[in-house]
Amino acid sequence: MEFEAATDVEKLFHQTPPLEQIDPRKARFPCCIVWTPLPLVSWFLPFIGHIGIGREDGVILDFAGPHFVSVDHFNFGSVARYIQLSRDECSLSPKNEALESNEMITWDSALRNSTHDFQHRSYSLLTCNCHCFVANCLNRLCYAGHRRWNVVNLAALIFFRGIWVDRIAVLKSFLPPVSVLGLGFLLGGTNFLAVIGGFGLALVGWFLVGTYCFRNLVRL
Repeated sequence: MEFEAATDVEKLFHQTPPLEQIDPRKARFPCCIVWTPLPLVSWFLPFIGHIGIGREDGVILDFAGPHFVSVDHFNFGSVARYIQLSRDECSLSPKNEALESNEMITWDSALRNSTHDFQHRSYSLLTCNCHCFVANCLNRLCYAGHRRWNVVNLAALIFFRGIWVDRIAVLKSFLPPVSVLGLGFLLGGTNFLAVIGGFGLALVGWFLVGTYCFRNLVRL
């Protein structure tokens, strides 16, 4: 019976109406993961940024601070990169928490549950950040058939498959770091670049260790 119920719900999930078109001018990104550079931080480490996730109507949700998920106000600037996800790649199972409570899972209901969860969490750049929120959403949706989304594979997804909104977004993302790092190199030489590179490697190492070695260190 549970398997039949899960199958029926999954059919309903995939019979949802078609999505509206992506509209960067109105900040509407249906079922998308979106990314924008962080002021100051991305100037030194351009691969770091702030991410959020779009509801089915395109409204962006992002974990922006302690106990606060921003709705329709993407923090730190307009979207620079995005990747639209297919609802067909979301899968459900009898173990899904919503099915146990006889509630039909949809894209928006999964995001709503994650929002309620993160509204009770403190924010930390190192242990509970915007990437954790989006990974939590994807795990609730069982996107791509698994619940192993984390800050590392999520960052890799947007980095390698993200689409630039336009040329201005590319300039906005790379002009500040090129200018800052170039100026730093002129003033500090290779020592400056070594310090920045070392800090970047340490940050990447932290998330790799916190994700794959000590799984409770980075909260999803």
